[in-house]
Amino acid sequence: MYAVFEDGSRQYRVSEGELVRLDYRDAELGSRLQFDKVLLVSAGEGLQIGRPYVGGARILAEVVDHPSTKLYIQHFRRRKNYRRRVGHNQPFTTVKISHILLPGQNVPPESAAAKEPATQTAST
Repeated sequence: MYAVFEDGSRQYRVSEGELVRLDYRDAELGSRLQFDKVLLVSAGEGLQIGRPYVGGARILAEVVDHPSTKLYIQHFRRRKNYRRRVGHNQPFTTVKISHILLPGQNVPPESAAAKEPATQTAST
């Protein structure tokens, strides 16, 4: 099962469990995001194409990370003693697609095991 959704004038093709890099969103780690602008949903043999959006289809995602790596650009002109170094830092958000919901489907309840963090037992 996969879907195509629109976010910030870009389109993303995703499937459940996939990690996607989006433009930066001011959301805390672990928070859930919902995308309603679903353009296409493919579930097995069926294909639903929206005009422009598939009504009632949603994509649920969880914020995983806000990485930001610095990109360095160097300008150099030979024999002129000209060197420039400029840095650019583009923020973005990484999300994990948790569910692709078809029209009429409800959000599956989170299991109790997923809510509770794993505890470590110390052996002496």
